[in-house]
Amino acid sequence: MACDGSRVRPQIAHRDLNVFKALQSSPTDADSQRNSQREPARFGTFGHLTVLALRAGEGCVSSAISTVARAESAQRMSEIAPVVERSTLGLHTLEQYEPLIGAAVTERIAKKADRVRTQHVVHVSSTFNGGGVSEILTPLTLMMNAIGIETGWRMIQGTPGFFSCTKKIHNALQGEKVSFSDAEKSVYEEVVAENALRLHLDECDAVIVHDPQPLPLIRHFADRDMPWLWQCHIDLSSPDRAAWDYARGFVEDYDLAIFSLPEYSDGVGIERRFVMPAIDPFSAKNSELSDDEIDACLTYYSIPTDRPLVVQVSRFDRWKDPIGVIEAFRKAREQVDCTLVLVGNGATDDPEGDVILETIQSSIDEHVIVVKVDDAVLVNALQRRAAVVLQKSIREGFGLTVTEAMWKGAAVIGGNVGGIRRQIQDGENGFLVGSIDEAANRMVQLLRNPALRERLGSRAKESVRERFLMSRLLEDWVDLLAISEGRGRA
Repeated sequence: MACDGSRVRPQIAHRDLNVFKALQSSPTDADSQRNSQREPARFGTFGHLTVLALRAGEGCVSSAISTVARAESAQRMSEIAPVVERSTLGLHTLEQYEPLIGAAVTERIAKKADRVRTQHVVHVSSTFNGGGVSEILTPLTLMMNAIGIETGWRMIQGTPGFFSCTKKIHNALQGEKVSFSDAEKSVYEEVVAENALRLHLDECDAVIVHDPQPLPLIRHFADRDMPWLWQCHIDLSSPDRAAWDYARGFVEDYDLAIFSLPEYSDGVGIERRFVMPAIDPFSAKNSELSDDEIDACLTYYSIPTDRPLVVQVSRFDRWKDPIGVIEAFRKAREQVDCTLVLVGNGATDDPEGDVILETIQSSIDEHVIVVKVDDAVLVNALQRRAAVVLQKSIREGFGLTVTEAMWKGAAVIGGNVGGIRRQIQDGENGFLVGSIDEAANRMVQLLRNPALRERLGSRAKESVRERFLMSRLLEDWVDLLAISEGRGRA
């Protein structure tokens, strides 16, 4: 059963759709709607508040009514707040993390930030939406600015031909044997050169370029006097040698290379640092949801909950092994009745997504639901309601969907690859698997054992709190900027 994303209203909490509609209507329309639908309840509340106000010594009816108006305004704002929070980019300050990480840690980070508050840094990537890089940079760049580090985020523009080339490079760097022609290299390098013309980075104190798409940019800033850092977010543990030799020629023009894990950096001839990604626990994708909110969201998308849910959240990408997930689910379902939900969205820099989605849709039956949509609240609801969350990747730079599910206390089964095995300690806070049969067996084990799911999920949430929150990533970047200061070339 496929769900058409065209009917989606993304990033609006489903419980709050009526509030959102009221905000869009005129005052007269909203008042009329309230009068016709809610007058008895509204009158009762108004009268009750008036009595309370008079008892509180307001002294006259007009003062009491003013108090009522303020109370109703505050109540309305409390209803609106979740809509606003879940529909914005999500600016959260370091101070908001204090209940999660403690005062001593927040004070340490703030003190470190004093050393680099005069810096102006710019991140460059290939898309503002879709994929792990945008999931990281959206909260990170906001937090960096909030703490006083002037931080920009630029995007390079590409053509379909350009992104077809960069997807080939991406796949080859993750180990696929790909033929990359001289013509494709020319397209790749020329589009980056065109973007370089309008970036205007002269006033920066540091430039951070993310992943292979904008990698050649550095060749067009030969007279730079600030440090340039390249951050790689993909799995480089076993790259195609020809592709890596080509990309490494650009990488080694940088002043510093940053990888998620040490095993991704073999053969790099410049200084390296290692920084693992992190999540924003307050975002629409990760914040708390009530049972009613979860029910409303799943009902909105026609996702049945009469059987346990097995969920995988990811881009529709061969490296996420969606077909392997379906095969493992079918094996598990021979022993335990359940429903599989595959949910994901596309990214502008990934032209293969629709092809992979077509392959998935040709493989499903009535027990498999595929939802293509960009809705953070749906992801949140599914990960919280799922009996089992899968991320059966066969290559994975880190795996933020694993982090997100673990933060919600989910029982997670992950592929024994890349960054997933840095998050999951097998049998302690989740399970690692290396085959379809292993994934099926772990699904059956978890579906039959609620106590095990609870135990693994509790440990998973705590491990994320300790290691993978955005406050830790902010501190890592403050440290990187401090050591990079003054490393640019004259």
